[in-house]
Amino acid sequence: MTGVLDEAIKKAAIAWISTGDGPAYALWCMPVELSLAVITGPGEQYAPGLADAKTATVRLRGDHGGLIVSTEATVTRLDPQGPEWAELAPQLAGKRLNASGTAAEVAARWAVADCALLVIAPAVDTLVAAPDLPAESAAAPPRETPARVATRKPFRLHKVVRR
Repeated sequence: MTGVLDEAIKKAAIAWISTGDGPAYALWCMPVELSLAVITGPGEQYAPGLADAKTATVRLRGDHGGLIVSTEATVTRLDPQGPEWAELAPQLAGKRLNASGTAAEVAARWAVADCALLVIAPAVDTLVAAPDLPAESAAAPPRETPARVATRKPFRLHKVVRR
């Protein structure tokens, strides 16, 4: 069953990651061997609590877009002065869409802005894959946000006749 996890990680561009009892967030990521590299922090993707977490739940989708793997994972925050950061940050910055500047400039901005570069390593012993995945949908209703605006019914100049 670890073959499914290995393939899902290799093809991952987005992972649904949650910490504790919190909601899962869709985060863009980069495969690193059998782990995922994720950046979060000021000016980057929003993942509350992930930077300080020691564990997280990771859900990965398959080619058909549906859930194929769910597992617990360990979260390791890399030190901006360390050699792992120097190796991974420019690679991840190169995959960052719509980045302003070169990969080296983006990685330097991450270090200065106190962004968290995380390596998320799945635990094989907590792996749940088909056919053990839940049959019901894991979709949740939209979260409340000040960005959502109530809309009115569209204006009709003439009476619409129902048939």
